[in-house]
Amino acid sequence: MRRYFVTGTDTDAGKTLVAAAMLAKARRRGLTTLGLKPVAAGCEHTPDGLRNADALALQAFSYPGIDYTVVNPIALKPPIAPHLAAARANWTIRLAQLHDLVAAAMREPRDLTLIEGAGGWRVPLNDDEDLSGLAGRLDLPVILVVGLRLGCINHARLTLEAIRAEGLAVAGWVASQVDPEFAEREANLATLRAHLPAPCLGVIPWLGDNGDDLVLAERAADYLDLPGD
Repeated sequence: MRRYFVTGTDTDAGKTLVAAAMLAKARRRGLTTLGLKPVAAGCEHTPDGLRNADALALQAFSYPGIDYTVVNPIALKPPIAPHLAAARANWTIRLAQLHDLVAAAMREPRDLTLIEGAGGWRVPLNDDEDLSGLAGRLDLPVILVVGLRLGCINHARLTLEAIRAEGLAVAGWVASQVDPEFAEREANLATLRAHLPAPCLGVIPWLGDNGDDLVLAERAADYLDLPGD
C-alpha cells in the first residue's frame, strides 16, 4: 500500500488535478485507489447536502466506490480559508478530530491512497493548528504540487523546506501549468529541478480551465509517474 499527502505551493496550484490524475493512472494499472479531501471549503448545496467539486473528482477515481462523506467529512460552504469558513458556522475544526476521521477511512487497504490538503502547506485549521499537522500525525510522505506561474520557484523551495523541517519525507513534486501565458516555462522548470531535492513526478501542460474535471484528470495522467515507479 502506498499512501501520500498532497499539498501545493498555493491555492489553485493544481492539487486536485494531480491527485485525481494519479488515481486515474493507478486505475489504469488495475490498482485499488482512495482519494480523500478531509476539509473542503467552497461547497455547493445539492439535494444530497454540501458537495465540493474537487472532492467529487477524487470520489470518482476511488475504487471500490466510497461514500462522499468519507471522502470529504468536513464540507464548508464559503469559498474562503477553512478556519474562517468554520468560524462563520460557529465551529472549530480540531486536528485530533480530523485525524480520527481520516484514519477510519484508511482502515480499508487500497493500493494507492492520496489525501489532499486545502490551499498551501500552512493553511490554518484553527488558531493553534495547521492542516499540515494531519500529514505529521499520519506520518505520510508528501507530494508537492507546484503551480507554474510567476513566483513558483520561491514558493516551491520554501514549501519543500517547511515540509522537511517538520520531519516529513517529500516523495516527489509535480509541476502543473496554471498560467497559460507563463513566461520562461522551461527555464523555471530547470531551476526547480536544480533546487528541489526530490524527484519530479511529471510536468502537466496547460490543459484549459473549462473542461470536465474527470476528462482533464485522465489527460493529465499521461504526463505523470506514480511515486515509487
